[in-house]
Amino acid sequence: MRKKGKGHKRAGIFDVCLYLFFVLLALVTLYPFYYVLIMSVANAVSTARHVPYLLPYVVDWTGYQTIFEDAAFFRALLVSAFVTIVGVSINMFLSVMGAYVLSKKQLIGRNVFLSLILFTMLFSGGMIPSYLNVKNLGMINSVWSMILPGAISTYYLIIMKNYFLSIPESLEDAARIDGANSFIILIKVIIPVSMPFMATFCLFYAVERWNEWYNAMLYINEKRLQPLQIYLKDVLISMNNQLVSQAQAMLSKSQKVLSGTVQMACIMVTMLPILCVYPMVQKHFVKGVMVGGIKE
Repeated sequence: MRKKGKGHKRAGIFDVCLYLFFVLLALVTLYPFYYVLIMSVANAVSTARHVPYLLPYVVDWTGYQTIFEDAAFFRALLVSAFVTIVGVSINMFLSVMGAYVLSKKQLIGRNVFLSLILFTMLFSGGMIPSYLNVKNLGMINSVWSMILPGAISTYYLIIMKNYFLSIPESLEDAARIDGANSFIILIKVIIPVSMPFMATFCLFYAVERWNEWYNAMLYINEKRLQPLQIYLKDVLISMNNQLVSQAQAMLSKSQKVLSGTVQMACIMVTMLPILCVYPMVQKHFVKGVMVGGIKE
């Protein structure tokens, strides 16, 4: 009995240490978000008086006001929203269709198709051939240059294919007995039972689309077509002198807005939409990804 008591005590101490470790890890992870938040509502006076700036000593919305008064911000926001909504729709349509077809073992040439798809994960043409391809297709300075080159992810396609393989064939057999074809089976049987899985990959694609900047940097030269991430880059790297000078002209000398405050406010506004979506889909992560990882 004593040995069990000692073992239970050791287990209790280990659990406490484990909880403390994960609490510390969570704090370390959350601190950058916390710092961005408090700095986005700070001003020059408070940051100068309190070094390091660890608590929200003041709440000054000038940084957000500066961003929201800039028409370029809303243009970039609309471009990112369009790229995200349309891009995710195309991503999911092509990925689901392709994965469902490749999950059928009776498909003629299935192994050849899979080999060709896997080949693209290892080798690519590179930046210059990709640019020439987009240019020849007439998509330079077009919003479609941020959507179509990444219309499908090979990695996600393979995971979806493995997930469809894990669905019992009896579901499809029962639908075929009722006279349904493959398209009807996919729409009315496979997709409804796969909603947690679909929600997970919708979020994965949405995060990638919302954070789109690489294709925009290569193919977009016009300011009116640049997405939110490029706008954020301008704020962070070039300090966005025009916005800061406009905000400073509105304020007294003792309350001038810091360029860093505008930057942090822009970061908060940029990541807020994805932060709002994550909690709604998070419960599907484990189930969706783990099931999709089942091998044949």
